Parts: sequence; structure tokens; C-alpha cells
Amino acid sequence: MNVSTLDWAIIASFFVISLLIGLFTAKSAGSSAKEFFLSGRNMPWWLLGVSMVATTFSADTPNLVTDIVRKNGVAGNWAWWAFLLTGMLTVFVYAKLWRRSEVTTDLEFYELRYSGKGAAFLRAFRAIYLGVFFNVVIMATVSLAAIKIGGVMLGLSPVQTLLIASIVTVVYSSLGGLKGVLLTDFFQFFIAIIGSFGAAFYILDLPEIGSLNNLLAHEVVSTKLDFLPDFSDPNVYIPIFILPIAIQWWATWYPGAEPGGGGYIAQRMLSAKDEKNAIGATLFFNVAHYALRPWPWIIVALSSLVIFPNISDLQEAFPHIPVDKLGDDLAYPAMLSFLPRGLVGIVLASLIAAVMSTLSTHLNWGSSYVVNDFYLRFIKPDASDKQLVAVGRISTVLLMGFSAVLALALSSALDAFQILLQIGAGTGLIFILRWFWWRINAYTEISAMAISFVVAIFFEVINPKLGLIDIPADQSYLKLIYSVSITTVGWLIVTFLTQPEKDEVLLAFYRKVTPAALGWRKVLDRYPSEQVVVGTLGKEIGLMITGTFMVYSALFSTGFFIYGEVVPGFIAAVIALAGGFIIIKSWKKLK
Repeated sequence: MNVSTLDWAIIASFFVISLLIGLFTAKSAGSSAKEFFLSGRNMPWWLLGVSMVATTFSADTPNLVTDIVRKNGVAGNWAWWAFLLTGMLTVFVYAKLWRRSEVTTDLEFYELRYSGKGAAFLRAFRAIYLGVFFNVVIMATVSLAAIKIGGVMLGLSPVQTLLIASIVTVVYSSLGGLKGVLLTDFFQFFIAIIGSFGAAFYILDLPEIGSLNNLLAHEVVSTKLDFLPDFSDPNVYIPIFILPIAIQWWATWYPGAEPGGGGYIAQRMLSAKDEKNAIGATLFFNVAHYALRPWPWIIVALSSLVIFPNISDLQEAFPHIPVDKLGDDLAYPAMLSFLPRGLVGIVLASLIAAVMSTLSTHLNWGSSYVVNDFYLRFIKPDASDKQLVAVGRISTVLLMGFSAVLALALSSALDAFQILLQIGAGTGLIFILRWFWWRINAYTEISAMAISFVVAIFFEVINPKLGLIDIPADQSYLKLIYSVSITTVGWLIVTFLTQPEKDEVLLAFYRKVTPAALGWRKVLDRYPSEQVVVGTLGKEIGLMITGTFMVYSALFSTGFFIYGEVVPGFIAAVIALAGGFIIIKSWKKLK
């Protein structure tokens, strides 16, 4: 690409502003561990919500969407659209519960809900397992997207791209803590939105595309437009739609879409001013994530089918890209290579923003696990705030280094997405039920974690070599069904074979968090003097369903209008507005 002086000036300005934010917040972030990781628990909903959106607006997300659309059409996005159900459940049921818990990280929850060696093991193991292993994998997929963007748009080698992306991100993340991440995310969010919409509008005017109408009428594109898959072929509609909407959203664990909330989403809720701000932040995030952002990516992905219909076309256009980095996800940065001067700088800045906002969040989140749930809890319980912040900054640098090394070995963001879903298969239901069912204990979670991992290794590594279970290539979705079934049966058996938590532990958790009493009756009945919280769980589930219909309607209303289908677009818009009205009317009554 021909990157002009103006483009470089825009990119340089972006880097300077991001670094200045880190320097501006460095003093307050370094004052204590809680300031560094939770910003003093005083953050407003709008800042937290925008930060959640910016974090999930990763550079690998448009690449992933492009990969999905090119392979399975618009309907293929149900692989991640289905997680809206998880998100709305978090909004109306779990956001306030997390805020009431007052833990520093979601892993600290284990020693609030459980007790003894099992709880301690869970907290220590998952601090390393999630904070280091899983976190590094996620950051590596983001870094992989940066490699592909840097290679296509700037002609940079993978190592050069990683050095540039890593250094600036590590500097402001390690200096500014969560507050620096939140403020930088806010700035980066608007850059990213402007860049993605600007790129989509310009690409539609390319001579090869002509207009939106020409794009939609193209013979290659017209077969990819349906919102729902072809229901005449079970090998198409089961993995694309039925599995995500019926099983995947509640049964699997994936960072940013954890059933019951968790990870950096929980971190944002825990740093909110109060319960209402926690709810508002997660609601804004889910609306923006699913209804606002997808269509510019989808339009660029569909356009890429016209200009680069095959991977061989991408290879011919960009011969310097390593063969192991070639894939359908490369089509997104390939399309951006057509942008003019000036817009190139904005789009590059937006993609850099997408990379940095995600990496910075994962760095701060991962280091919070290392510091709070491993170092402080098990290595040096008497560590001073100064020491904790220092360890947090060191771990930030190391996590970035590990992820950069792994990124050089990866080839596809979609492959990593599928592997992570497989590893977390069957554990999601525990994260939903543990707040409301007294019988779940530490060994429930330990067994689920172990079984899901072993089953994933079997299906992803052992079975392909030995062929012990015949799974046809067009029925690979059976792996997820088998994994969820085996893991769920396994942890249920372990739950009923092991002793429940002691009553004093269960009661202390119940009093602090006050979940709906339905699943706690057996414990509460033993203590007649204990105050029973009736709760509004039924109403919360109703609002979750309403919110889900609202967001899907807004998403598809936009799609219908883009497709020129005015009547269904108008109907979907009315449904979305009605859902919003119901939620606003119910807002003051949320407890």
C-alpha cells in the first residue's frame, strides 16, 4: 500500500495520545493494587460499557467474521451471535450479583462460594490456566490479526508488526492500570467505529463493486445473504444455527462470553460504582457488540468474494505473505489495501486501536489473576501495594512476550476460536447454576475443568490419529455435542458423590450476594430464622428474553434495510423499539 505522510501523521498521533493517557493515569494506578486492577470501584456505566465494546472490537474479529462469511455466508455468524443469550443473562441476572460479591477478581469468587483445599486449588490453578495459558492464546489470535494487517497494508514482517504493536500497548497498560485501559479504550472505540464504517462505504464505491445493489446482486454474493442457514441440509443448519442457539451459548466457556459473566467482563462489573452501573455497562456492551458493529464487517467480507473469490487470488495479490498465514480471514485486510490516502491512516489507526484495546484489557486482566489470585494469595500474602503493582507490571510484559511468540505459530483465528470452544465445552452450565444451587461444590468445577480438557484433547489430537470414533468431516459439530454431554454427566456424578460445602460457607455466601432463594431452600429450611430473599428471578429471565429479541431485531432490521427489504426492516425495527421501551420502563424496578 502507498501510505502517505498524512496517513503516518494520523497513526503517529494515535500512538502519542494513547501513551499520554497511560502517563496521565500512571500515578493513581500505582497507588494501590485495587486502583491498578479495579480503578477504585468508582467507574460509570458508559465508560465501562464502551471499554467492553472496544475490547471485543479486536483486530481479529473482522478477520473472523470475514472467514465465517466467506465459508458459510451471513448465517454463519450465529456461531457468535448466539452468545447474545449469554450476554443478556449476564445483564439482567448476574451483573448485580457480581457487584455485590465485592471480590477483586472473578477467581476470588471461588473462596467466597467454596472452602478448603478444593477452593484454594481452583483459585490457584485457574489463575495460571486462564490468566496465562488461555489469555496468551487469546492475545496470540489478536496478534495474528495484527501480523496479517501489517503484512498486507504496510508490508511489514510478522516480527516487525509484533514489536510495534507490543511495545506501545505494554507501556500504557503497565503504567496506567485499568483506568488507563478504560480511558484509552474510550478514545480507541470511536477511532475503530469511524474506520470500519468508512472502509465499508468506500469499498462499495470501488469499480469492481459499483454499488451496494450491484454487490447484493452478484452471483457469488447473492447465495451468501440469508440470515438463517439452509434448513434442507442438517450438516449445514445444525452446526451453523441449531448447535449455537440450543447448546453452545450456555454450555461452553469462552473469554468475553462466559455464561454467568466472568473474566474481563466481570472485572468491568466489579469496578462499577454500583449495581445499576454494572447492569447498564453490560447492557450497552451487548447492544453495541451485536447490533451496531457487525454490518460494516459483513459488507467488506461480501465484497471480498467479488475481488478475491479464492485463496489463490489472495496469494497472487500478496505473494510476500507466508503460506501458513494465508486463509479466508486474510481477505479483510486485503480489501483495505484499496483505500485512498487519508482514509488509510484512519483505518490503520482504527485497526491498531482494535489490536491495542484488546491486548491492553487482556494484559491487565491476566496480570490481575497472576497478582491477586496467585502471588498475593499463595506466594506473598503480606506483599505491599507497591510490590503488587510492580508484579502486575512485570507480568504484563511477560504475558505480551509469550503471546507474541505463539502468534508466530498460528495460522487462523477461526481455528483458535473452535479449539477454545472445544476446551470449555460442558463447563458453562456450572457458571450459571453455582449462584443459585447450593449443591454445587469446588469438586464440581475441578472435575468439569479436567473432563472437558481431556475430552477436547481426545477429539482434537488422539481421535484424528487413531480413528476410535468415526466423525465424518461434514459432521464435526458432533465433537461439541459429545464433549458437552460427557462433561456435564461427569461433573453431575462428581457433585452427588462428594460432600456439599459446609452450611456456614453457604450461608455466608447467600447473605452477601442474596441470590433468589429457590435453589437454596434445602439449606435455608434448616435455619428458620434466616432471612429468605424471594428475589425477582422470573422477571429477570423475562427481561433477558426481551433484551435478546430487542437486539436481534435491531441487528436484522439493519440487515433488511441494507438488502432493500423495507417492510420486514420496519417490522423488525418496531419490535426492537418495543423491547427497548419495556426494558426502560422496568429499569427503575430492578433490584
